[in-house]
Amino acid sequence: MTNPNDNVPTTTSVLSVAEAEDAALAKSTAAPRSQARIVWGRFLRHRAATISAVVLIVLTLLSFTSVGFFGIPGWWPKDYRAAGDVVNGGVPTLSLIPEWLGGDGIRIGEHPFGQENTGKDYFALTMMGTQRSILLGLVLGISSTVIGSIIGAVAGYYRGWVDSVLMRITDLFIVIPLLALAAVVGQIAGNIGENPILLAFMLSLLTWTGLARLVRGEVLSLRERDFVLAARASGAGGARIIFRHLLPNTVGVIAVNATFAIAGAILLESSLSFLGFGVQPPETSLGLLISQYQGSFTSRPWLFWWPGMMILAIALSINFLGDGIRDAYDPRQSRSVRREIKRRNRA
Repeated sequence: MTNPNDNVPTTTSVLSVAEAEDAALAKSTAAPRSQARIVWGRFLRHRAATISAVVLIVLTLLSFTSVGFFGIPGWWPKDYRAAGDVVNGGVPTLSLIPEWLGGDGIRIGEHPFGQENTGKDYFALTMMGTQRSILLGLVLGISSTVIGSIIGAVAGYYRGWVDSVLMRITDLFIVIPLLALAAVVGQIAGNIGENPILLAFMLSLLTWTGLARLVRGEVLSLRERDFVLAARASGAGGARIIFRHLLPNTVGVIAVNATFAIAGAILLESSLSFLGFGVQPPETSLGLLISQYQGSFTSRPWLFWWPGMMILAIALSINFLGDGIRDAYDPRQSRSVRREIKRRNRA
């Protein structure tokens, strides 16, 4: 006599890997865990994202506290605008290799990142450029996220001619090459004045299109849900439904794309500054530093390395941070979960 349970596939899993982990964590605590705590727990289990968050926080604190910001003085004594005598050819005085390994010992020196042509301290210049690039990336990324979220939600909720008009405008911005259009906007912002924040706001008018399409797709799938129908039946207006019901339910998509928008904004600003259409002197940014000293790559490569490494570290950290946020909101996108599901399906 056969057991009826023998015909049940052994590869069928009632809970996914991520759901099983969340259930185990919930059982281990007396109080029920909120959705925010579950998402936070998933994020902390993403090692690359947590390490990237620490790196990004350290770089932000270092750049803002060293040279100061908004009139608040920093702890680094050198001014990034003050020229001076070039000492020892402007070679960096920073050394992190101990003497027993054949180095000069661990020391910082007066100019750890070296000096540029006129004797300006390159550590102060790099920190100010990092500060400006991070500030521009945040302003540009957040502004474009707000614009794209609102346009996408309005188009997805109202549909009809509103959707058609907004999506045709979106298509128009997508068709025009972003870098060429951003160069024109950067030139206009440069003529108005050397104001990096104004440049960020103007560039945010060009970089919202991708998120608008994603939010529109999410809203189209949410607008027929029961909670939206109930809100509409209770007399709630379109604006209230969009901002109180629809957008909060797309926060996962918005949060993930906001991080990628910030990283893309920093790279866009760096590209524009390198081409001469971004931040203008006497202000500075990482892209402008690379542009100004690109001719020194062979003779004094540290003038190119430091801002380049800062751009690479910031962009990679924000991208890994976005991966962690994506996996936290949607654990099915996690690589480890996908590998585990494939392994079980092959078993």
